[in-house]
Amino acid sequence: MSSCQHETLLLDVSPHAAEAGFARPPLAKRKAATTASGRASGSTADHLRLESLFPGPLVLPDDCLAIDPKEPPQSLRSWTNEKLRNPFTQERKTIYIVPAPDVPSRTVFSRTLQSWALPFVLQAPLKEGCDTPKVKYIRNYLDAFYHPLPVRTLPNMARFVPWTEGKSKPSSKEPPQHIGLQMGDNVTRITTRPCPDETYPRQLNLNDMLDAVIEALPDDAYALVMLTEHDLYEDDDDDFCCGRAYGNSRVAVVSSARYHPLLDKPTDIDREHTWPFSHCDAYVRRVCRDAEDAEAADSTTGGGTKRRKLGSPVPDPDTTPTEQPMARVIRAGLGGSGPNHSPTGMWLARMVRTVAHELGHCLCLDHCSYYACVMQGTAGMAEDLRQPPYLCLVCEAKLARAVRDLGEVHQDGVGEGEVLLKRYERLVRFCTLWETVGMFGAYRGWLQERIAMLKEGSPL
Repeated sequence: MSSCQHETLLLDVSPHAAEAGFARPPLAKRKAATTASGRASGSTADHLRLESLFPGPLVLPDDCLAIDPKEPPQSLRSWTNEKLRNPFTQERKTIYIVPAPDVPSRTVFSRTLQSWALPFVLQAPLKEGCDTPKVKYIRNYLDAFYHPLPVRTLPNMARFVPWTEGKSKPSSKEPPQHIGLQMGDNVTRITTRPCPDETYPRQLNLNDMLDAVIEALPDDAYALVMLTEHDLYEDDDDDFCCGRAYGNSRVAVVSSARYHPLLDKPTDIDREHTWPFSHCDAYVRRVCRDAEDAEAADSTTGGGTKRRKLGSPVPDPDTTPTEQPMARVIRAGLGGSGPNHSPTGMWLARMVRTVAHELGHCLCLDHCSYYACVMQGTAGMAEDLRQPPYLCLVCEAKLARAVRDLGEVHQDGVGEGEVLLKRYERLVRFCTLWETVGMFGAYRGWLQERIAMLKEGSPL
């Protein structure tokens, strides 16, 4: 069980946000951002009640919005007017998942590739207790998350092969600088490098892999995401990258490597304060205070410049007592064995959230700064795990408009509200299968609160 009971919760940005220069869009702009006209409508009281389930982004030290606080938010209206947005059509509406590439068996090459997918903290693959997320579960989650869009798996489509261009035989004395990724009849060269932080033996270049995926996009695909068990990097100065989408090209690649639960301890992940426990007010204040103390120490030793005097007033964040909706979500997350239960389930929860995020970019959804949202940007693993699995009010409106444009929502009298309810109910069923995992148990509680609001006549 968790030792922290999260007695007071944060529903708005942290005290660090103002220091970092981040100003959250005010209530009127948040309301307007959910409308096609770009004008605020509806009751402020109703919207505030909705926002009891949609806290603001935390913006803790070194978070994405603390590093780039001026990133412009994307409203429904600006998303609708985006010229590069790819609309759904009846001929192009399927989301495809490509499982991790196969590796030829019983060869030096296969043993090399398999070793690259094993973190250094493990001496050998685990026999039980922490299984790589299964594609069927990821597909089932996406099928609910992106309902009513069809989600399909493309098995046996990708495989790693030796890259032999320019030489007759790969050397077994040193790690190959390049490998091949075969997708259909095409083989793309993938650059490899040693892992800078030595978490894994070697990494694959993400941009190379995305180039390979683009070539394999089926004609009827709206988007395609390929999974991989290998660690990835994007640029030379990256330590690693968990995933990336080429949104306009409708492709994404997501790695499960950094989400391995057994990496939490060596990377100082605070499991007690991953989502939704990240909204614990005591936790947020502690993180902000620790960062301020570290900055002060750095300044006194000449290592940096303080941006604010110690002891200067910090606005009290909005908090909520334990009878409010987000507190019930917290209790749902604590109800099973808490956030530390089932490494396999935790690994799956982390993976599906990122896959849903990258596919959101294929729908031309930008990073979100209106609310805590699955479409937030992330600057590191700790921030990644603090973010929610749901789409916020603004991003949910974009998905609803995309599906409505497909022409399937208003047929037979089915409206956006009914589609949203169906989507939430399918997610509830999925989360129920994994309810002893902190994120899924809490997500089910969040979904049930949201469903209750919708059935009571709350606006979308």
